[in-house]
Amino acid sequence: MKIDHIAIAVTDVEASAKIYQDALGIDEIEFETVETEGVKVAIIPMENGRIELMQPTNDSSPIKKFLEKKGQGLHHMALETDDIDGEVERMEGCGVQFLGKVRPGSAGTKVTFIHPKSLEGVLAELCSHPK
Repeated sequence: MKIDHIAIAVTDVEASAKIYQDALGIDEIEFETVETEGVKVAIIPMENGRIELMQPTNDSSPIKKFLEKKGQGLHHMALETDDIDGEVERMEGCGVQFLGKVRPGSAGTKVTFIHPKSLEGVLAELCSHPK
């Protein structure tokens, strides 16, 4: 496994993307809306992973609830695996709890979230990219 991305909740993804673009000297940023998660995402490529800025697109988005409770900031870290189903099974065997089933994520990935109680208070996403 490796770190895939760090996700940051923001209220205005375009304005935040501009701040990150200028601060980090990034040439291009991709934008995508992930309907299943209720977010618009700015994907900022880095040499060793990505930063994803997430803005809620509807009132039932988990990011909207996060922003209301905690404000803008770090939301989760994502861990990449080649075998998400096998990794979920292995982790459940270790007592790790998940927030829902494996489902589609951004850029064709398959994702699921690990309950923060399983990782000392940190929300983590497990993701697998299409081959």
